[in-house]
Amino acid sequence: MTLVEVRRNPVGIRPRAVVVGVTAVVATVVVSVFSLGTGDFPIAPADVVATLFGAGNPAHEFIINELRLPRLIVAILVGAALAAGGAVFQSLVRNPLGSPDMLGVTNGASTAALVVVILGGSDLQLSVAAIAGGMAATLLIQLIAGRALHGFRFILVGVGMAAILTGISGYLLTRGQQMENARALLWLTGSLDGRSWTQAVPLLVVLGAVLPFLVLACGPGLRILEMGDDAASALGVPVSLLRNGALLAAALLVSFGAAAAGPVAFVALIAPHLAKRLTRAPGPNLLPSIAVGALLLSGADFIAQHALDDRALPVGVVTGLVGGAYLVWLLTTERRAGRI
Repeated sequence: MTLVEVRRNPVGIRPRAVVVGVTAVVATVVVSVFSLGTGDFPIAPADVVATLFGAGNPAHEFIINELRLPRLIVAILVGAALAAGGAVFQSLVRNPLGSPDMLGVTNGASTAALVVVILGGSDLQLSVAAIAGGMAATLLIQLIAGRALHGFRFILVGVGMAAILTGISGYLLTRGQQMENARALLWLTGSLDGRSWTQAVPLLVVLGAVLPFLVLACGPGLRILEMGDDAASALGVPVSLLRNGALLAAALLVSFGAAAAGPVAFVALIAPHLAKRLTRAPGPNLLPSIAVGALLLSGADFIAQHALDDRALPVGVVTGLVGGAYLVWLLTTERRAGRI
């Protein structure tokens, strides 16, 4: 990749990336139609589409628009937010394992949310605490790592922070009552149960504000950073400002995603990595990552709701199983390639 290529194509859109993104969006639409029509009251795909366009009967409108659609929208938005945050983190640390799951951001959100649960706080207070905890953990990691917002120093600081926060969370669980701990464990697993427009609207607003900033303002600079800090500085990129701004914006998306659905595991790790492998393009691949992330979480939630006949699983169980297997495969391939 050269500077001329970046200037000609600042957003980094390539034909293969467009195909990957469009395919993921179409697949998400298909999954969404089946998700909205599947349940105790099944609805045919044609009726689902008619209802979404305002031509359904009252029963279908209530079931889809009031009960099933908010959960689906939250799943899509959370998947997009986590994927975008993960893509930026992986680009900044220049490591395929450098996701917010591993570097303490979601752990900060979890620990702060646990405090609220133990104190008997409301769902709104839990969400606010999760956002504040994720951002506080990010700022603390930035402070400790200093200017080294890439490479193993930042990763080690993040992993250390994650370990400390995990220990604190474990201690908090020992101090809670049985009902509080049950609520906390469900949230920590990552769940979309009972999600409504109350969770969807704030996340949509944040995505609408932050994603254009990441794609248009940070995207070209992040692509140039792959040439190295010295080369990027020589080309006029404000390296420190770009790194800090992109990191905080990504952490904000991840924190809001965790506030809406809990710290859903591995989406922030898998989606950007899959998008990069599919597009074979340099840079953070933000738009394809967002599309893949939305597909992953909406698909995982569909499986979580219908994999067992007698009960629905938390979506984090599905992403954890899939993500764990993918992580093992990734570590194996990276080791064989001599990169770890």
